[in-house]
Amino acid sequence: MTAQNPAGHASDGLVSVEDHLAQILEAVSPLSPLDLTLSDAHGCVLAEDVGAAFPLPPFDNSAMDGYAVRADDIASAGESQPVTLPVVGDIAAGSGGPYTVQPGLCVRIMTGAPIPAGADAVVPVEWTDGGVAQVSIRRPATPGAHIRRAGEDASAGTTVLTEGTHLGATQVGLLAAVGRDRVQARPRPRVVVLSTGSELVDPGTALSPGKIPDANSSLLTAAAQEAGGIAFRVGIVPDDPRLLLDTLEDQLIRADAVVTSGGVSVGAYDVVKEAIGRLGPVTFARVAMQPGMPQSFGQIGPDKTPFFGLPGNPVSAYVSFEVFVRPAIRRMLGVEPINRPTVRAKLTAAVTSPPGKRTFARAQLKVEHGAYSVRPVGGGGSHLIASLAQANALIVVPEKMTALEAGATVTVMLLERRHA
Repeated sequence: MTAQNPAGHASDGLVSVEDHLAQILEAVSPLSPLDLTLSDAHGCVLAEDVGAAFPLPPFDNSAMDGYAVRADDIASAGESQPVTLPVVGDIAAGSGGPYTVQPGLCVRIMTGAPIPAGADAVVPVEWTDGGVAQVSIRRPATPGAHIRRAGEDASAGTTVLTEGTHLGATQVGLLAAVGRDRVQARPRPRVVVLSTGSELVDPGTALSPGKIPDANSSLLTAAAQEAGGIAFRVGIVPDDPRLLLDTLEDQLIRADAVVTSGGVSVGAYDVVKEAIGRLGPVTFARVAMQPGMPQSFGQIGPDKTPFFGLPGNPVSAYVSFEVFVRPAIRRMLGVEPINRPTVRAKLTAAVTSPPGKRTFARAQLKVEHGAYSVRPVGGGGSHLIASLAQANALIVVPEKMTALEAGATVTVMLLERRHA
């Protein structure tokens, strides 16, 4: 049986996940296009249609190292009776010299070299004895064999990429192939990441009593990069409102978004609450989710830069990033869909959830017998980062559910594209 909470929605002063996300997405929009070099445009979204200014390839060229011939001259070639032709020249890739293949002659040619006038086929060197002054050809070739025709990939004037295309490695290669060295594209959002807390020290620092390594800033910086942003790890800011305010003011000049972790709850030293209001309107909310109930969002500084204040526990910070920050970064980048994909999977172990909250439970998703199965990993504590590192998915338990038994079909948010 599956237990249910009849309310099925946020209550007790809690904000629903949908409402908090809607507030964020209403405040962010795709970044304005920039004129970018191809290296800078990699990972961005194209903001113009791109056409081929010339045919692709731009001229007929050889697909093989071999010999440019007239097909009629070698029609009778065979293993036992090869045809021997004089070799009257060499054409290397990049050669622009005029060559003509007269009847009964051939030209040695390299891959990518232009096909000379008169030739209508290329014989691969493997079909020959590799001769230099003359060559014995052991197989015939049909007209057009091993020739890449001008424009066979794209003719001049063809639109090869359309506005809205995500520029991966192959798209960047195509842009270069049609002669573009710059394009109009939406830039990757610059995301500044910092952790708050006087108990934190940088990884690699010897621990003294009461100190712990700062995992969050590294975790969230990597997550922002995976989301498509350019992330800057500022590191640690102690529990000092003035120092936090100064740090944020310094960082706003290079930020399209700011992400902090810690200091958004109700503790005596929650410095984000104390400092951030001086930079702009910021809302502190209790969201009906687990982990990650305390959340903060607003727009700060002269450019109204989106600000995300996330909880301090690593699991809470990461889940909050996936649910709220990642969609915002994807929206700023201009790509769709902005949310992680979800699948339906069979639960292999029971999970519980507090009434009225949406739980995002760490899980391992697998494909078994052609179907998805999923099992929770780790305990419920939001500090358990070791179990977070084992997870490739999050089981989503709706607010109205308080327990799901093994065998139930559940919605699962994918964190990775590969599943064991």
